[in-house]
Amino acid sequence: MTAYDARRDKLMRAAARVFAERGFAGTSMRDLAKASGTSLSGMYYYVKSKDDLLFQIQKACFEQVTLGARGAVSAERDAQARLAAFVRHHIRFFAAHMAEMKVLAHEAESLSGAMLSQIRALKRGYVDFLQSLLAELDGESAQPLRHVAAYTLFGMMNWMYTWYDPEGPVGVDELADSITRLFLNGYPVEVASS
Repeated sequence: MTAYDARRDKLMRAAARVFAERGFAGTSMRDLAKASGTSLSGMYYYVKSKDDLLFQIQKACFEQVTLGARGAVSAERDAQARLAAFVRHHIRFFAAHMAEMKVLAHEAESLSGAMLSQIRALKRGYVDFLQSLLAELDGESAQPLRHVAAYTLFGMMNWMYTWYDPEGPVGVDELADSITRLFLNGYPVEVASS
């Protein structure tokens, strides 16, 4: 990684934390400069605007999580193992990028024009990848519900930033395995007989 890339990554991580805390609209370029330890004029060496910075954060997240998920899944042959690898990678990635996850969830529509179109296309590609993994499990039998299933699984995973503590009693892999089991098998409940 070059010095330029390292400074740009530092700026993007700091910006994600500030956007997550204050929201995109409530954050100024001065706030971002202060949080990242970069001069206001120096920030423009890395990004064109606050919108461009938000775009770069979202773009990098979707590209990295998609590339990593494809790599994780490619090591598995069984359909359930491939889905579990997808979930595990998603949870590991976002446990290490909680602020970015919140920004993706809350600032999805803060962009406009070509930037918004590009982010939507990246997101669509990631959703389509998950749906292809679900198709390996269900064949064509559940095709009409696959869209619902994909967004249900994302709902299970993506709100973890509101409650999950990576330093807490539940490890990242344990969380991922639990989500996979819940998604595939439901919550185990014994029904009392009367």
